[in-house]
Amino acid sequence: MGNVKYRFNTKSLTVEKVTITLWDKLKVLMRIVLAGMVFSVIVLTIGYTFFDSPKEKVLRREIEQYKVQYQIINDRMDLLASALEDIRERDDHIYRVIFEAEPIPRTIREAAFGGTDRYAPYRGFQNTQLISETMQRLDQLTRQLYVQSKSYDEVFEMAKNKTDMLASIPAIVPIARGTERLVSGFGYRIHPIYNVRRMHTGVDFTAPTGTPIYATGNGVVVEADRNNHGYGRMVLIDHGYGYQTLYAHLSVIQVKPGQEIKRGEVIGLVGNTGISKAPHLHYEVIRNGRKVNPVGYFFNDLTPEEFEYIIEVASRENQSLS
Repeated sequence: MGNVKYRFNTKSLTVEKVTITLWDKLKVLMRIVLAGMVFSVIVLTIGYTFFDSPKEKVLRREIEQYKVQYQIINDRMDLLASALEDIRERDDHIYRVIFEAEPIPRTIREAAFGGTDRYAPYRGFQNTQLISETMQRLDQLTRQLYVQSKSYDEVFEMAKNKTDMLASIPAIVPIARGTERLVSGFGYRIHPIYNVRRMHTGVDFTAPTGTPIYATGNGVVVEADRNNHGYGRMVLIDHGYGYQTLYAHLSVIQVKPGQEIKRGEVIGLVGNTGISKAPHLHYEVIRNGRKVNPVGYFFNDLTPEEFEYIIEVASRENQSLS
């Protein structure tokens, strides 16, 4: 009886019996379900657009916490970078200066890690820039710490060899009473033979023929023979650590190539050989292949007054003896 319904037919003006089939019920049910789904979609869309779910709220809080943690990490890396910069300054300007080593170039200290896709896994996220920048800073600090560690290894080795190094570096005047005998310094001088202004790559000490000449540091004799470039009889000593010294215009050579020499040992006698105007010693200091002013290497056996005097004499632009 519940499945039977009646309707009024307006054309025939009669009441007709209407039987409700299963299909009719299914259509009604589908309309209700469809309307419910549409309503649910609308409600969910509005809800997810304007309101956070409990899970989303938890995730947002976690993301904010991660951002704070990343900021804390960056702040700590700032402190580490500052401390590392202080270590670098001391390494380059104190430790390496003491051992006369060249500072490590910034291009090496600040070199980046290789690989174009090194940070690819961090791309495509909402906080990609924050994560990538943090990882790049961490990699940079790691690289700088590695370079600094290697630098300290070098400094440690130099410290172990300090005694030998200090004994090897040229540090005395190569001739007795040298402060009184210095007549021409390092720099542009008038050549005594060619009478032109040219670079004088050493210092000249005047002395009588036969005056002893001393090695200015421990080393090994590289050359001990007559030179064809105007030096006459000359001796070249390799002191290691990038240093060599040259002694020219000797009358007598008292060492031979390969011989080990100690500071203060006589290596020859003053003479007037080669392109020379008078008996004298021409002395050069060569640092890493470049000729430098020898006056800066007379610090071991001079008083401050004598050192000041010899600097003043060496700075005069006069005529050299060779």
